Amino acid sequence: MTLWNGSFPFYPGPRAGFLFDTTRATILSVFLSLLVTFIIILPGIRGRKRLFWFLRVVLSLFVGAVVLTVQFGRDWETGWVTANASYKSFSSALVTVDVGLHIGLDGLNITLLGAPVQQLNETIDYNEFFSWGLGADYEQSYVAGLQKGLPSPILYVAEKFRARSPCGVQGQYRSAGHYASITLWMAFCSWLLALLLLSMPLPARGGCMLLLTATLLLCSLLFFSAARGAARCPIRLGTAALHTAYGASFWLALATGLLCLVLGLGIIILSSKQPEKLKVVFDLDQGRGEEEEEQGKAFLPAEASSSVQEVLLLPLAQPPQVLATKL
Repeated sequence: MTLWNGSFPFYPGPRAGFLFDTTRATILSVFLSLLVTFIIILPGIRGRKRLFWFLRVVLSLFVGAVVLTVQFGRDWETGWVTANASYKSFSSALVTVDVGLHIGLDGLNITLLGAPVQQLNETIDYNEFFSWGLGADYEQSYVAGLQKGLPSPILYVAEKFRARSPCGVQGQYRSAGHYASITLWMAFCSWLLALLLLSMPLPARGGCMLLLTATLLLCSLLFFSAARGAARCPIRLGTAALHTAYGASFWLALATGLLCLVLGLGIIILSSKQPEKLKVVFDLDQGRGEEEEEQGKAFLPAEASSSVQEVLLLPLAQPPQVLATKL
């Protein structure tokens, strides 16, 4: 499939390009909108509480955006190779292409880019997604690619991940991606609970939920690493070999998991050692103290006016007389 010039030489109907992931763009747009909204109302917060609120909101939105982004990311494992390979089946014509493999939790993307793009009077710029997620049929996607006449390098790489392939790696990636996805959804839920508890006078429990979020993020990495650590299947295109390594989603999830671990431990330690400073950071009990002070002032007796004081200070000329009434 040609991505940029609207020409589809092998099959009709455009498909979404990998270089512009609409799901990831939607997630980032939502969280950036929340961040911009908070920045607009930030000047209304007084004193040093403004800095603490800003740091809390930025870190909270960052963790939530990362968890959702890596959930739908297709770059947990990536690899590129430049090779001279056959372009079409039953043809001896060779082309120089860059072949990319991008593995996610629910499938893989295979990209094919000519070097140069124009070769054999055709534009070589392809991207194909083959899914093994829930409700998806990898074999059906592969057969559809055969019927549409995809280039040979794409079909060759996709065949390595078929269930009937001697490599046998699809089952490993499918299971690892399934459990990693469930773990990430649990991490997202624990992140929401952490935000709720940290906004209440329960910072220690919020720190525990942050530790749980970090644990779930790191567990998802272990699940995916188990699939990658299995026996590898060589992918050779001509004289070149395609090797893969951990991608951006993997390292981003690792960094976020370590960040949640440090924040959770810091909150728990401060809650036990210096709870007053923790209350200042999270703005706890300060509003309540101000309300109690205002209520105390409301119950104080009003100060006597100057005229009343002058009357009370006048000396009495005569002692007060008490009148008695006979019954």
